[in-house]
Amino acid sequence: MTRKPSQRPISPPSRSRDTRLSTLHLAPESLGFALDCAAQAVGAVRQGAALPAALHSIFMSLPEGVAAASRGAVQDIAYRTMRRLGTVEGLVANVVRKPPPPHVGHVLVCALALLVDEESNAAYAPFTVVDQAVNAIGARREFAFAKGLVNAVLRNFLRERETLLADTRNDEVARWNYPVWWIDAVRKAWPDAWQDILTAGNSQGPLTLRVNARHATVDAYLQTLREHQIPATQIGDHAVRLDAPMPVERIPGFNEGVVSVQDAGAQLAAQWLGVRDGMRVLDACAAPGGKTGHLLELANIDLIALESDATRARRIGENLQRLKLNAHVRIGDAGNPTQWHDAADQPFDRILADVPCSASGIVRRHPDIRWLRRASDIPALVEEQRRILEALWPLVKPGGELLYVTCSIFPEEGELQAQWFGNRHADAVRLDAPGQLLPAVARAPADVSAGSRAGQSTGSSLDHDGFFYARFQKR
Repeated sequence: MTRKPSQRPISPPSRSRDTRLSTLHLAPESLGFALDCAAQAVGAVRQGAALPAALHSIFMSLPEGVAAASRGAVQDIAYRTMRRLGTVEGLVANVVRKPPPPHVGHVLVCALALLVDEESNAAYAPFTVVDQAVNAIGARREFAFAKGLVNAVLRNFLRERETLLADTRNDEVARWNYPVWWIDAVRKAWPDAWQDILTAGNSQGPLTLRVNARHATVDAYLQTLREHQIPATQIGDHAVRLDAPMPVERIPGFNEGVVSVQDAGAQLAAQWLGVRDGMRVLDACAAPGGKTGHLLELANIDLIALESDATRARRIGENLQRLKLNAHVRIGDAGNPTQWHDAADQPFDRILADVPCSASGIVRRHPDIRWLRRASDIPALVEEQRRILEALWPLVKPGGELLYVTCSIFPEEGELQAQWFGNRHADAVRLDAPGQLLPAVARAPADVSAGSRAGQSTGSSLDHDGFFYARFQKR
C-alpha cells in the first residue's frame, strides 16, 4: 500500500550527544524543558524503544533535582503525544513542505498534541505552548535556525485549526491514531465494534485499585477513601476505580499493602483460577507480580512465580514485599520446564498462563505499543504462545486447571488459540470463563465479574482493558 502524505512518519532521530543540552537555557519546571525531553522520548520510540524505557533513560541522564521537577510534565506530554501521533504527524506532513530535522519535528508533534484539544479542555494555554516550543528549539544551538519554522507552523495551526483537523479525517492513520495494519485487523475481527475499540484505546485508562482481601473488604476501603475525601466506585469483587488519578504514595494504604494498582479486567485472572488453601500453583510469565500477589491474597497456596527475565523477576519480589506475601520466585523459560522444574516435583493444581502477546488490549495505558508492533509480530507471538502452552499442559495434574490469558484483542491470540489448544488435547475440557473482553470505558457502575460469569462481554458500563480468558481442566 502506498503511503499517503499524511501518513508519513517523521524520521527517527539520531542519538543526542547530551540529553542535558536543553537544560543550559531552560528551567527544569518550564514547559519548554518538558517539550524538549518529551520530544526525545518520541524520537526514541520512533527508533524502536519502548516509551517507559525511553523516559527512564532520559530521566537517568538528568541531575536528580532536575528529573524530579520535570518528570510529571514530560511523562504527560510523551504519553499524550503517543495517543495522538497519527494526527499530529499528519498535521506536520501536510503543513511542512520539507520534513524538518528529526528533533525539530518531534518538538512540533509534542506541541501539536497539546494544541489539538479545545482550549477549554487544554492542559496549557495555546500561546504558552507556542512560546515554549519556540524556546525549546532555541535552547539547542544546532536547531536555533528552526525557531521561525516552529513558530509559523504552530500559529498557522491555531489560525486554521478546524480546517486542518478536518483534513486529517480523510486519512485513517491520522483519524484513528493507529497504523493501517492495526486498523484493518481490528475492523476485520470486530466489524460491529471496531470504532469503539479504537476510540477506547485513545482514552487514558483510569486508576483502578485491587483491595487486598487479607487486609480489608471493598466496603471498608471505600469508607477509608471517603474519610480522605477521595471519590471512588466499586467495579468488581476486589476492584475500586478512583474518580481521578493520583500518585500512589498518596493512596491510603498503598505502602502498607492494603491495595495495589491493577486493571479491573486483569483482576479476573486470580478470581477465575479458583485457588483454594493448600493448592500447588504456578504463575507462569509472572512479572511484574500483580496477579501473583492477587493469588496469594485469595488463598494460602504453595506458589511458584516464574519469569524468564531476571530484572523483571526482581519486581515480583518487590511487589510481594510490599504486600508482605511470599512465593517461590524462579527464573526460567515457561516453554522449557527443564530449566526450572525438576522431574521429581509434584504437578500443579492450577497454572496461570498469562503468556506474551501483542498487548493490543492495553494500548490506552501503553500507547507506544501500536507504533512498535508490526503485523508480522502476530504469527510469531501465536507460535510462542503455543510453545508455552504445550510445555505447561503436562505439568497440570489430573483434575487440575490451566487458565490461558492474554491482554490482546486479536482473535489469533484469543479464541482461535483456545480452539487450537482444545482440538489438540483430547484430555483438555474447556470450562466456563470470560472469553474475550473488549476494552470498555465506564458509563455507570457495575460488577465486572457478574457479567463475565454469565458468559457475556463485560460491556461498555465497565472500565477495563482488553483481555482474553480460556480455562481448561485436565481429565
